[in-house]
Parts: sequence; structure tokens; C-alpha cells
Amino acid sequence: MPSPNAVFTELVSTTFRNHRKEVMDNVSKHNALYRMIAEGGRSRTEDGGTSIAIPLEYASNGTYQRYSGLDLLNIAQSDVISAAEYQWRNIAIHVVASGNDLRINNGASKIASLAKSRIRNAINTFGNNFSADMYGDGSLTNQIGGLQLLVSDTGLGTVGGIVSANFPFWASKVQSAAAPLQGGSAITPSATAGIMESLMLPLYLETTRNNDQVDLIVASNDYFAFYEQSLSSQKQYMDSSSAAAGFSALRYKKAKVIFDGNSGMPASRMYFLNTKNIEVVAHVDANLTVIGDETEGLRPINQDAAVIPLLWMGNMTCSNRSLQGVLKP
Repeated sequence: MPSPNAVFTELVSTTFRNHRKEVMDNVSKHNALYRMIAEGGRSRTEDGGTSIAIPLEYASNGTYQRYSGLDLLNIAQSDVISAAEYQWRNIAIHVVASGNDLRINNGASKIASLAKSRIRNAINTFGNNFSADMYGDGSLTNQIGGLQLLVSDTGLGTVGGIVSANFPFWASKVQSAAAPLQGGSAITPSATAGIMESLMLPLYLETTRNNDQVDLIVASNDYFAFYEQSLSSQKQYMDSSSAAAGFSALRYKKAKVIFDGNSGMPASRMYFLNTKNIEVVAHVDANLTVIGDETEGLRPINQDAAVIPLLWMGNMTCSNRSLQGVLKP
């Protein structure tokens, strides 16, 4: 009879290696933001590099010229391309079983059940914590930079190695209810018809550039409730693909409006996102990847246990902050 340790580690390892897509789909069920980004093809892998470099256009071509006849043409080179540089961040989660657990469950069905429960717990744990990181500000040790960094409450900050206070093109937009973009006195967000939209419209316009428009609005529970209740007398449009995924979605102009209040989303916020400019980038060799031998796993020298590490390496990136915005009190 094969050892319970070998059976356990092989079950865990092959499950992850053979069903990675299902694993990532399961992760996305915990996180509406990740799912929307992934569905838009904005979740990808890279195979190396000391950092994640994202090319960005920071200026217009200066040679645009109206001319007549033999006017001299401007053929000066325009410096229009730069790059934002995001550091790799690492996450590890381990599927572990003690020798005692393995010996107690020494039987094909029991070992399979033990492996399944440990895998499910690891997936759920990763999904919940990664979701919180996607909304975070990157201030925790080795944390990815989430929306509170990429689309900060001030619109400023150092993102991708660029100090936005020094480069205004790299600032995100802010609509504060206390100091509305359109001027005038403070507006208190509420479910009263028109109030939420009076705050949303100026921010939507500020984050629109020709056909580059916000396509996703992620709201905290309270702001989503205000918006939905303010539409009570109007026909509401549910996005079918989001509903099928288990997420409730409304529409604001061409953008999906979803709530994600139990996934790390800060209270009293709406993030207006142009997801063409936001990506979750992972390393091809550490994208919830099993490390170690498929049958043996890792055996600590000072513990009676089987350990199967799962590693993720990457970051969340933005290539145009000026098309992103936040609505806050």
C-alpha cells in the first residue's frame, strides 16, 4: 500500500496542476473586481524581468502642424513614451497535513476527502485575502498595490515609480462630496433621486476621453444601495454575465455598476475604472503554482507533516491613472 503522505501530496499537486483554470475561476468567485478584470482579458502572465514595466503615453506628439505651401514642417522628435515600473510581490499559501492526520485518514477515500478539504480551504483563503489586497493601498509589507494606491483618495501618490505630484498627467481623478468637482456647496450622498447621479456625472465626464470611457464602477455596499434606490422609479438593467457569476450589476451609461463591499472595499466609495488600463500581472512560473515533488511534497526536517507550497508572484498595474477616479465623502 502506498504511503498516505505520497497519496495526499500527489492528489493536491495534480489537482492544482491539472485544474488551474478552475482554481482561478474559483478565486474570481470571491472577488467581483478580479472577475471583471479577468473577463476583460486584463489578467496575464510575464516570464521574467527585474520588475513589471508598463509602457505609457504621457504626452502628445508635438509635430501636429497646420501648414500652407512651402512652410517648413516640424520634424522634431517628440518624447511621448515612458514606463511605469511595478515591483514583483510574492504570496505563498501552503496545503499542510500532519503525519497524524495522514495516518488517521489512511485509506483512498479518506485521503481524497482530506486533500479536497485542504485544497478548498487554501483556495478560499487565497481568494479572500487577494481580494482585500486588490483594494488595499500597498502599505502592508510585500503587499500588491490595490485600488487605494492606483486610484487614491487624493489622486496623488507614487505609483509605478512615478511621483504624480511632479507629473500631473499621472494623477487620478477625485470627486469629493465635500468639495464637488462642479463647485458649489457640499452634497450628501443619499438615495434621493438624482443625488448620487449629481456626484457621479461630473466624475464620469472627467474620466472620459473621446471613446475612452469608464466601463466599470465598483461601489461599496452603502453607495451601491444609494444608487439603486435612487433608480427605484426607473427601469433597471441587470448585466446578465455578472448575474450568472453571482454578482448583482446595474448600469450607469455604458459602465457596469457592481458592489463588492465584503471583499476589502473601503466604505463610502465608488471607483470609476477604465479597465483597459488596469491589469493583474502574474509570473508564469508562480501563478498559484505548486512547488515541490508531485508525490513527496516538502517534508520539514523538524516536523511530522506533508507541506505543499502554492506560490503567486505579480502585482496590480495601471497604465493611465488620469482615466480612473474615485467618488468619496
